[in-house]
Amino acid sequence: MGAFLDTPKTDKYNEHGAGNGLRYGVSSMQGWRLEMEDAHRAITGLEGGLSDWSYFAVFDGHAGALVSEHSAEHLLECIMKTEEFKAEDVIKAIHSGFLQLDVEMRDLPEMSDGKDKSGSTAVCAFISPRNIYIANCGDSRAVLCSAGCPVFSTRDHKPFLAAEKERIQNAGGSVMIQRVNGALAVSRALGDYEYKNLKDRGPCEQLVSPEPEIFVRDRDDEHDEFLVLACDGIWDVMNNEDLCGFIRSRLLLTDDLEAVTNQVIDTCLYKGSRDNMSIVLVTFPAAPKPNSEAQEKEAELEIAIERSIKEIVAEQEEEEKFDFIKLIQLLVDQQFPNLPPGGGLQSKQPLIEQVFREACPKKANTVSLIYENL
Repeated sequence: MGAFLDTPKTDKYNEHGAGNGLRYGVSSMQGWRLEMEDAHRAITGLEGGLSDWSYFAVFDGHAGALVSEHSAEHLLECIMKTEEFKAEDVIKAIHSGFLQLDVEMRDLPEMSDGKDKSGSTAVCAFISPRNIYIANCGDSRAVLCSAGCPVFSTRDHKPFLAAEKERIQNAGGSVMIQRVNGALAVSRALGDYEYKNLKDRGPCEQLVSPEPEIFVRDRDDEHDEFLVLACDGIWDVMNNEDLCGFIRSRLLLTDDLEAVTNQVIDTCLYKGSRDNMSIVLVTFPAAPKPNSEAQEKEAELEIAIERSIKEIVAEQEEEEKFDFIKLIQLLVDQQFPNLPPGGGLQSKQPLIEQVFREACPKKANTVSLIYENL
């Protein structure tokens, strides 16, 4: 399978916390990739008299995990130690911090001797009592959901975007098969120093730029519900509306944010994501709360799915060609009402697998066939 495993690694790393009126949950999974190259950071309460500020970030590494891991550990420090941050110019501080970190990492022994050629996208957010500062470099993405809708999203930095393509070409490169020089799928990233060797150009004029795109929004305590930061393993199979709708529907069922983020990652796996996946979910006070009506509808949906599986198994079990894949196809045709928005039937696959194994044990081994068809 080339750069992929035969079956995905589905063990998850989880984390959660609360502070400053915020709650957060984290989930990450290696998935189909040979290595786990994602990293993240989540802190409620910063040092230096900023206990009412919080910081969240996701880093999606490529060609190795060195840059993503180092960035997760040091980007916040690089931003906060800038003169601009001390002068309370947060936007300039974030910009300077990204560029300074990129300079410093070049001197890491593994980088300076050329052995490590890794890079990483980065998306981060500072949340103060009044504002949300969001910075993006690459194709990890942040989305803010307010009053039930995605009202803000960062822009993915892809080589085929007009401004990105112009910079690449001005630096002597080309965009082929939507990649920098036919190789790299993102046009901005930390690391990737083999694309940053033009001596006569500044750091933001190279083939690949470490420059973040920075946004600031006033907080809306009445309507802001949650902020999502995630790598492209999530966004490859869910758009902004899908993910916000799915998360809202899960928040109506549980306040366990680790459980919600785990469901996002599982659903994305079943939707066909082949990449590492990481998500940080930050909820504001106006986030949806669990309610009995939503919980009852979910229970009814799961009862209907279970009943249908047992009916199908009873009818099809002795058919030679009946297996788990066939079951899924038959369930799709039934078009169940009240499936989770954005998640669909894929979000119920753990339940489907469990019921199928119990109802049709002699074909339980065919569940693994689903991975060959993703």
